[in-house]
Amino acid sequence: MNDAAVRERLRTVQDPDLGDDVVSLGLVNDVDVNEAAEEVHVSLALGAPFSPHESAIAADVREALSDVDLEVSLSASIPDPVDRSEQVLPDVENVIAVASGKGGVGKSTMAVNLAAGLAALGARVGLFDADVYGPNVPRMVAAEDRPETDGDTIVPPEAYGVRLMSMDFLTGEDDPVIWRGPMVHKIITQLVEDVQWGDLDYLVLDLPPGTGDTQLTILQTLPLSGAVIVTTPQDVALDDAVKGLRMFGKHDTNVLGIAENMAGFRCPDCGSVHDIFGSGGGAALAEENDLPFLGGVPLDPDVRAGGDDGAPVVLAEGDTADAFKIVVENVANNTGLVRRREVATDR
Repeated sequence: MNDAAVRERLRTVQDPDLGDDVVSLGLVNDVDVNEAAEEVHVSLALGAPFSPHESAIAADVREALSDVDLEVSLSASIPDPVDRSEQVLPDVENVIAVASGKGGVGKSTMAVNLAAGLAALGARVGLFDADVYGPNVPRMVAAEDRPETDGDTIVPPEAYGVRLMSMDFLTGEDDPVIWRGPMVHKIITQLVEDVQWGDLDYLVLDLPPGTGDTQLTILQTLPLSGAVIVTTPQDVALDDAVKGLRMFGKHDTNVLGIAENMAGFRCPDCGSVHDIFGSGGGAALAEENDLPFLGGVPLDPDVRAGGDDGAPVVLAEGDTADAFKIVVENVANNTGLVRRREVATDR
């Protein structure tokens, strides 16, 4: 068994999104056959840890080599032509922005449940509450601990396996933040660069609503893997969501898809579904802009209670939790698709 023989076997492994085998797509970084040690190591160009599709690729690779009488080990990394030590957040694999065109659509709820859901899959996750003027993530995860500092850097607290940073940690409980653009830029940059995020698979950014100074700072400063646009089904929210789409488009940032919040209310008494904010708006917006629809989350009192009590619904059981889990898996899958497509395009 040699390198060429291993690669030939791996031609049977198909990428579920890109429509070709992993060898032809350039997703096999390296093959190391050590017959003396009775082992073979395969390095794969996979960039979204714990995404269902990339986990399936890894499983298929193991299956393709299951009868070679060698111990099979796998590793995953996306080759980076730039020295990552020179980049902002060099130890963070994927930075995902959660954005909306307007407030009140459940963007923070989506960001919190996305982060908690990714951590529940096994990923190393950080959550940065970048909504300087209205930070509320600490309440939504019942963060009891505050950040610590060693004098130079900030050590973020954790909740539900997620490392947290928020402007809410740095101000008084009821103190308003009244800052102009340059100060916003300074604090956002400091909270990103001076925090000991450590090695992360995903850093989720909860952006403020709209297309203002914070969004511009993030787009100009951080290496975003992609963005999630959150909307409700109603036309007013959809109109503003389009503005968010255009903002990311102008900065050549991948949009991972559209997530729809408040997608129907199931009456606990009669069992009927009531489309209080309309229906199908998020899916239609995704189709019109040739983007993935990440899924819809129903209007559910448990979501409100979970946010107020600091218990992300995605970690519970039931239809609403399952709806959030679908969004989480689709975000992870689409992040992986974006990363693998870059490799296949550049080969």
